[in-house]
Amino acid sequence: MTLWNGQLPFYPQPRHAPGFSVPLLIVILVFLALAASFLLILPGIRGHSRWFWLVRVLLSLFIGAEIVAVHFSAQWSVGGMNTNTSYKAFSAARVSAHIGLHVGLEGINITLTGTPVQQLNETIDYNEHFNWRLGENYAEQYSEALEKGLPDPVLYLAEKFTPSSPCGLYRQYRLAGHYGSATLWVAFCFWLLSNVLLSMPVPLYGGLALLTTGAFTLFSIFAFATISSVPLCPLRLGSSMLTTHYGAAFWVTLATVRAAAGVLCLLLGGAVVSLHYSRPRALRTFLDLSVKDYGSQAKGNLHLILSNPLPKQFGALDLTTSTNL
Repeated sequence: MTLWNGQLPFYPQPRHAPGFSVPLLIVILVFLALAASFLLILPGIRGHSRWFWLVRVLLSLFIGAEIVAVHFSAQWSVGGMNTNTSYKAFSAARVSAHIGLHVGLEGINITLTGTPVQQLNETIDYNEHFNWRLGENYAEQYSEALEKGLPDPVLYLAEKFTPSSPCGLYRQYRLAGHYGSATLWVAFCFWLLSNVLLSMPVPLYGGLALLTTGAFTLFSIFAFATISSVPLCPLRLGSSMLTTHYGAAFWVTLATVRAAAGVLCLLLGGAVVSLHYSRPRALRTFLDLSVKDYGSQAKGNLHLILSNPLPKQFGALDLTTSTNL
């Protein structure tokens, strides 16, 4: 391909690999910065509470980072194949290439890489992203791809996901992506709430918020996994057929990571609620709550202490009244 002003035609900006996401990189850097900042102040915490705070903060940052990071992943459903297919419209030229399809919550990535890359006096290495998130028009993006004159395999797969396609892939994946995205953001809100409550003398409600975080995280998996039970439209390119599946990338980024965070939230939330009733002193020690703050909350008895503030040098009696609420 010829260059124009130092850039490949139709690509005013450098292209990135399908797994590369700028928001994902930002999320990782933000949580790494938070973890590094906490590790810098960790030596200032005295006693055994230093290790309790280390476990608390790192576990919480791990859960929060996973909830946000996987939201921007494009590896929820993947597919790929090697085939010999037509390259351009109105041309009999054929190329040997690897075609990849990466489906995320907010859109799809379609890759076309020649084997070898140099064929027909061109560099065959395409990576196109089409969005269907709120505020984006997938049909307009497909029309722009037609105007660019992208290769036939890219346009063929992109056309299958258009709203007007009889395959119905657009409605199927878009609906699943919206539900999965919404439940992940709800889980993130409850994760923030659980951190606030666990830092206050109300660990029971912090544990319940953590349980809710895990429930919504796992529900995001089920919301997206519902598409697996719907028959997909056949995607035939050349002599081969492309099928999407939950491959290694899907299980690493979705099942392992998401389920790990979700189950971890459920386990931690259940542990907090159980310790609240069975061993409140151990829970108070782990959360580093003072006796005055925590009191006898685990038993459900709150004592209101009213003390006479008059100095004893005036001869006033030191009266203390205890009232059960």
